[in-house]
Amino acid sequence: MVKVDNLGVLFLSELVGTAMLVLLGCGVVANVALAKTKGFNGGFLMVTFGWGFAVFAGVIVAYASGAHINPAVTLGLVANGATEFGNAGLGITVPVDFLSVIAYIGAQLIGAIIGAVIVWLAYKQHFDEEPQAAPKLGVFSTGPGIRNYAWNLVTEIIGTFVLVFVVIGFGGGRQGDGGLAALGALPVALLVIGIGVSLGGPTGYAINPARDLGPRIAHAVLPIKGKGDSDWSYSWVPVVGPIIGGLIAGWAAIPLLPLIT
Repeated sequence: MVKVDNLGVLFLSELVGTAMLVLLGCGVVANVALAKTKGFNGGFLMVTFGWGFAVFAGVIVAYASGAHINPAVTLGLVANGATEFGNAGLGITVPVDFLSVIAYIGAQLIGAIIGAVIVWLAYKQHFDEEPQAAPKLGVFSTGPGIRNYAWNLVTEIIGTFVLVFVVIGFGGGRQGDGGLAALGALPVALLVIGIGVSLGGPTGYAINPARDLGPRIAHAVLPIKGKGDSDWSYSWVPVVGPIIGGLIAGWAAIPLLPLIT
């Protein structure tokens, strides 16, 4: 039976950790993309390193829950055979079942929306001054350099596979402490930077359904001046691709990692 008190703590941990991730991650995009910011035109490397540091902060904050802060990580660990979520070292765990999976993913999505709203508040004047709609949407969600849904999907699958496979390789999955916290904050930040600089060019490397869908929802509902549409026709790619990539990584790790690690 799920311990509701533990599940509540883990829910809050995932929510706050994902909110911190999106606040700093979407925040660096806002700094680079919006008119009249100090970081305007800072470039893709600035965005990539900013997202790495955002993951670092999110992992630190969400240590109690194992710092999944990403539905693809949660589902990848399930596919790998995890039996508990949380942090066994702290004595805060819950069994892996439908309720705990939904709680983790729900917390991640809500946290991502909250983080995106705070970014809008921080950059409100710059959103108002930005004349183009595309940079405003780009703050919140990813978009492809070349729009081809099938190949964009492949890119997201590959990037997320790398993330989840390496996470499991560092000791996640069946151990119950599984999650980004299993690596430690600095290694996972470096991993995300590596994925960004190597595989991020085609799609902007969402590699996280909550990171893209939550802010896209925020973009759709916030009263952003001249924001345009939220590109819902593309929105399924950064959700479906990471889920597929995470699941494949979880399954592939079962036979492969015992042989090569």
